[in-house]
Amino acid sequence: MNVQRRLLPGISALAAFEAVARLGSFTAAAQELDLTQGAVSRQIRLLEDQFGRRLFERDSRNVRLSAAGEIYAEAVRAALGQLRDAALGLMSNRHSGILNLAILPTFGTRWLMPLIPDFVENNPDITINFVTRIGRFDFARERLDAAIHFGLPDWPDADSTLLVREEVAPVVSPEFLAGRAIATPADIGRLPLLHMATRPGAWTEWFEHQGLSAPTGPGMQFEQFGTAAQACMAGLGVALLPQVLISGELQRGQLVPAPGRPMQSRSAYYLVVPHDKRGHPPVASFRDWLLSRVPVVG
Repeated sequence: MNVQRRLLPGISALAAFEAVARLGSFTAAAQELDLTQGAVSRQIRLLEDQFGRRLFERDSRNVRLSAAGEIYAEAVRAALGQLRDAALGLMSNRHSGILNLAILPTFGTRWLMPLIPDFVENNPDITINFVTRIGRFDFARERLDAAIHFGLPDWPDADSTLLVREEVAPVVSPEFLAGRAIATPADIGRLPLLHMATRPGAWTEWFEHQGLSAPTGPGMQFEQFGTAAQACMAGLGVALLPQVLISGELQRGQLVPAPGRPMQSRSAYYLVVPHDKRGHPPVASFRDWLLSRVPVVG
């Protein structure tokens, strides 16, 4: 076997190796690949014989990557991901570009998605693949080109472009407000408060912004703003929500402001692009279009 052939194993062997590495099981990998367990084992043995290195440690009950296998698995996973992306690009539009974009669940659904038809109309040769991510991640490992992120403009090795600043304010359902005496911000502290898991100190900051001490009692907790808004409309309590995400509910009268001044969040919404994706044409097109759709912020 010449050196070039030895360094380039067959795609079937690589797919089997990646599946076993990811699933930690020859049986599960065989089921995913629609092969027999014996066929998967043979592909792994071919790789190990080809490299002269053990890629997995095996015992009677489980299988795990060796130290060399750990290193190789990361490279194989990235390479197979690039091949899948290239194939998707060919199948979706031969002349297109692919933009793999991470979005936040509620912001993506309520703010970004209503704008996307305009981007599609003006950029028919670009296909966007959306994934949901909360918090920071490794762009290269996740094979993503850009992200809509809530936070500060300090993502390492990336450019952060400000999109929208956020103001939060307490809101309630009209029925909840009508059935209770809520005249001042202090009155809110005596009511059930709905909390966001991603903003554990939000209510404390808001009460301090009003010159008040925050109540210490427990309250319902939610992972997504959309769910918290639904709970608020159902009359379960007072929610502290970003106004940019509930403009529809406010316009329709499903939610109404409770007493108290809105508070600007320390964080904001940004388009984050890793440095090695600055020159990717779909990223540049999306960034220019997105900035044309948001008001000038500073």
